[in-house]
Amino acid sequence: MEKTADYAELASFTGKLLRDNFGKGPSSVYVSIEHPFITIYLQDFLAPMEKVLARQNREIKIEETRDMLMEELIPEFKGQIRGMLNVGVSNVYYDWDMQNHSGFIIGILDEECADDTPLPFPYYKEKERIHDHIIKVCEIAQKGPEHIDSYFLNDRTLVIERHGIMVEIEKEMIRTGFSDQLRLTKRKLEKRLLDPNVVESLLNVHVQDKFVVWDFKRDTSYITFILKPK
Repeated sequence: MEKTADYAELASFTGKLLRDNFGKGPSSVYVSIEHPFITIYLQDFLAPMEKVLARQNREIKIEETRDMLMEELIPEFKGQIRGMLNVGVSNVYYDWDMQNHSGFIIGILDEECADDTPLPFPYYKEKERIHDHIIKVCEIAQKGPEHIDSYFLNDRTLVIERHGIMVEIEKEMIRTGFSDQLRLTKRKLEKRLLDPNVVESLLNVHVQDKFVVWDFKRDTSYITFILKPK
């Protein structure tokens, strides 16, 4: 796959799609494609009406509206990626940072990739200590994960994958129709608990942004740190 062309095409598509549907697109779109992940990092993304809500400290309202709209746009993302890469996308997730005016979209490609044979992600120094910090956060917020792994997609994108972290009260909230409220609450809680200083000291980087997404049906979550070398 011609990655540079794919990056540019997907970045252009994403910027236009968000601009057409939100009234304002991000000023910068950074794309990374490393099977099975596609990540899209958005900067300077806050529509005029959202700025008004932000000044009124109504960030939750912004997130609720964005989440509803993104659910309508996910099929277009999946179709665009399939057309570009000749491979399906099993799931697409998203998260926002209202203080930084940034956003993040992560897609999980289907297992079979027509163009590439994916290689294992290389081991990186301090991986176990990064996992230890994430496990501690999980234990405070809900429970320790049954499985955890992490991957450097590039020198600026660290993705941490967790499985089996939900407790029974969360599962019951989902069964009774409170999944949206649970997602908004967990988003704030886990981001508050994640300590960028730990990541910065272990990896000798600056944490520019952090994002957390969940798949409640699969009891899976992805934490992503956007890094900047010191």
